[in-house]
Amino acid sequence: MMEEEEFEFAEDLEAILHLTPEVQLAIEQVFPSQDPLDRADFNAVEYINTLFPTEQSLANIDDVVNKIRLKIRRLDDNIRTVVRGQTNVGQDGRQALEEAQIAIQQLFGKIKDIKDKAEKSEQMVKEITRDIKQLDHAKRHLTTSITTLNHLHMLAGGVDSLEAMTRKRQYGEVANLLQGVVNVLEHFHKYMGIPQIRQLSERVKAAQSELGTQILADFEEAFPSQGSKRPGGPSNVLRDACLVANVLDPRIKQEIIKKFIRQHLSEYLVLFQENQDVAWLDKIDRRYAWIKRQLLDYEEKYGRMFPEEWCMTERIAVEFCHITRAELAKVMRTRAKEIEVKLLLFAIQRTTNFEGLLAKRFTGCTLTDVPGQKRPDSPLDPTNPFLEDEPGEEAGTEKDEDLTKPKKPKAPDNPFHGIVSKCFEPHLYVYIESQDKNLGELIDRFVADFRAQGPPKAGTEEGGAVLPSCADLFVYYKKCMVQCSQLSTGEPMIALTTIFQKFLREYAWKILSGNLPKSSTNSGGLTISSLLKEKEVSEVAKFTVDELCLICSILSTAEYCLATTQQLEEKLKEKVDKVLVERINLTGEMDTFSTVISNSIQLLVQDLDAACDPALTAMSKMPWQSVEHVGDQSPYVTSIIMHIKQNVPIIRDNLASTRKYFTQFCIKFTNSFIPKFINHLFRCKPISMVGAEQLLLDTHSLKTVLLDLPSIGSQVLRKAPASYTKIVVKGMTRAEMILKVVMAPHEPPVVFVDNYIKLLADGNPETFQKILDMKGLKRSEQSSMLELFRQRLPTPPSGADGGPSLSFSTPTPEQESSRIRKLEKLIKKRL
Repeated sequence: MMEEEEFEFAEDLEAILHLTPEVQLAIEQVFPSQDPLDRADFNAVEYINTLFPTEQSLANIDDVVNKIRLKIRRLDDNIRTVVRGQTNVGQDGRQALEEAQIAIQQLFGKIKDIKDKAEKSEQMVKEITRDIKQLDHAKRHLTTSITTLNHLHMLAGGVDSLEAMTRKRQYGEVANLLQGVVNVLEHFHKYMGIPQIRQLSERVKAAQSELGTQILADFEEAFPSQGSKRPGGPSNVLRDACLVANVLDPRIKQEIIKKFIRQHLSEYLVLFQENQDVAWLDKIDRRYAWIKRQLLDYEEKYGRMFPEEWCMTERIAVEFCHITRAELAKVMRTRAKEIEVKLLLFAIQRTTNFEGLLAKRFTGCTLTDVPGQKRPDSPLDPTNPFLEDEPGEEAGTEKDEDLTKPKKPKAPDNPFHGIVSKCFEPHLYVYIESQDKNLGELIDRFVADFRAQGPPKAGTEEGGAVLPSCADLFVYYKKCMVQCSQLSTGEPMIALTTIFQKFLREYAWKILSGNLPKSSTNSGGLTISSLLKEKEVSEVAKFTVDELCLICSILSTAEYCLATTQQLEEKLKEKVDKVLVERINLTGEMDTFSTVISNSIQLLVQDLDAACDPALTAMSKMPWQSVEHVGDQSPYVTSIIMHIKQNVPIIRDNLASTRKYFTQFCIKFTNSFIPKFINHLFRCKPISMVGAEQLLLDTHSLKTVLLDLPSIGSQVLRKAPASYTKIVVKGMTRAEMILKVVMAPHEPPVVFVDNYIKLLADGNPETFQKILDMKGLKRSEQSSMLELFRQRLPTPPSGADGGPSLSFSTPTPEQESSRIRKLEKLIKKRL
């Protein structure tokens, strides 16, 4: 029973002493110990085994037990001391708490005493400084009163003096005094409730009103609206009156300016009335000469009368421009039928020159404050590349390369641009119609010159070069674009763009596409016998050398037109107003030139392709079953190589400036020739083993020539593009694999079918049928072979279509017959 109680006590003790890892870690940090008994994972069995590792060590068991008992007694003593020490902890804690509460009460009492003393000190300070504050307020009010009194004295005296000087027209003194009175009066805005202050304010307003009326009357007297004579010189009184007007209501200043300018330009309205002969466009120079004289006369006589900040010279010039624009618009509406292109361009040229002179002389600062006038939006675009074009420059001296010149730094905008010349914009349809007519005549002249001079000759500088008419067309386009942008950057530019589009298409159709040689069906007398006899067949080419040169020249011209049209579109977008940029689109015209390029390349491909057709036909007609031995390359191969060596160097030399299109020609020819060659291979049936070897030799010869096609006949050997080489290798390798399958024995059938699948990687039964025909197998044999072929085809992956043709990766055959290896050695030896 006792043992059970001890066991339960041990379990309860173990449960009580089970500590969390965090608590255990904290204990280890506070009381570090190396004693195994202090470890949380203490294991009694392991500890005993440590003490008594062997049976012999049990002899010391009494010593170990005594040591443990001693340790237990020490622990009991420590525990007993700690427990007894904790009996008085509660009482000590309560005593400490009571002492803390007493200390807090004493601290609170001291704080309250300090607060009371601070309030008493503040009250004492207020009593001490009460008199000082009163004195300070009194001083501030006294200073304000003295200042206000002084201002009032100045205001009263100033108003009296102002009224007296106004009656005596002493404008020089009034100008200085009035500004001071107005400034002083601003200090009394909050005192307007006082009758005397309000009375003074009204007297100042009355004096200002009287001054305004008086000054306007003085200017009316000096410069009457109706009168034939002007004062002999400037007046000092009026000069001082202008200084006074600067202080008065701005409307007074505007009225003075308006009346003076109207009187100064009254003669202009009489001299250049609509019914006068000098009012027409052919004498527009006289208008600008007249205003130049008037401005010089003004600066000489009245330059010092008006303040410099009034910019009177510029205001006169600006008002002259407004009047001139209105008068020119009126007279052009009346005599619209008399407007011709040369006359219109002459008037616009002189007007824009005058606007340029205004920009050099004036800043345009008055354009924003003239009533009813807004500063015109400048049509010059920040990226305008044609600022170097001087007005009146002869466009005939410009080169078409100007479109690609680097842009010069942008010149400052002309604030006067369009201030007069805007009136010509409604009549620019005359200019647009003229350009339509001129471009039509230019295209007709190009057509006539081409017919008269004939196509470019081979071996000359013109051979394969860009047609001169193309450069002339774009030079004229640039001239029109620059000229029109000086006239308007709005709808007329859109109309001109439409005309550009029209004649770009006409140039592409009439000059380029219209002069491409027409292909014929004449084979040049080539026969199979001539090929077999290895006769000269140079006459087989459809196009002459000059015709090939012409095609290359048209291709180069179309490429130049394509690039320059793209640049033209960019320049037009820079010239036209921002809101109209989206309406500039020459994509259709660029597509037209791209079509000309494609057609030209296709003609060159068709020509060389057709020249090789008779040779391929001869190949398919040869008796390949009766060939007895393998010799040199066949006559048809020699013929094909001869045509390639005749045509390709000519095309390459004439397309030297457009290398990328020569590469396109080579790629297109190869893509056309190789499938045609393979189709003719299938027509060669039946083929003997020796015949297949001869065909394989011929195929390798053609492959070598095609790989060298881009540089054939050239002194400078250049590596063919990788894309071209890949096409040749892939296509001609397929032709070689076809012939290798034909050479392989068809017995046993399983081996033959598997060999076919490995070499050709073609799951189309029709292709397999053609191979069997080339071998000359009978229909009964072919049926069994086709059935076996369908059975041996690999299963297509899931999701693949069920078409008759499958794609396989082309593996290299592991083994070939000794006959094929022998044939390859023969090819390498002879080539």
